[in-house]
Amino acid sequence: MNASELPPGTRVRVRTGDPITHCRTPRYLRGHCGTVVRALGRFPNPEELAYHRPGLPARVLYQVAFEASDVWGDRLAEPSYRIHADVFEHWLEPIGIDRIGIDRIVADREGSS
Repeated sequence: MNASELPPGTRVRVRTGDPITHCRTPRYLRGHCGTVVRALGRFPNPEELAYHRPGLPARVLYQVAFEASDVWGDRLAEPSYRIHADVFEHWLEPIGIDRIGIDRIVADREGSS
C-alpha cells in the first residue's frame, strides 16, 4: 500500500457537486458515506481523458461499499444490501481522520507485516 492511499476500512464521504463536464462518480452516491474496501491502483483521470487531455497525475481508484439503506432510505423495498462502486480519490473525503492519521495507520500496518 502506498502511503498516500486510504487504507481499507476508512470511512469516506463522496463529495457533492454537479460538474458541467464529464463525471465518473454516480450522482446517487454523492454526499453519502461509505467504507473503503480496497485501492484498485492508480489510473489517469477519466474526467480529463474525456477531453483528450493526459489525465495526469494519475489518481487512486477505490472500491467503496455503501449500505443501500443509507443511499435509498425509505425507497428501499427489499432487505438492505451493500452497493460497491469504484470512486476516484478526488471525489472522496475521509471522515473523522486527517491525512496525518491515515499516514500513521499505513505505517503501523506496514510495520506489522
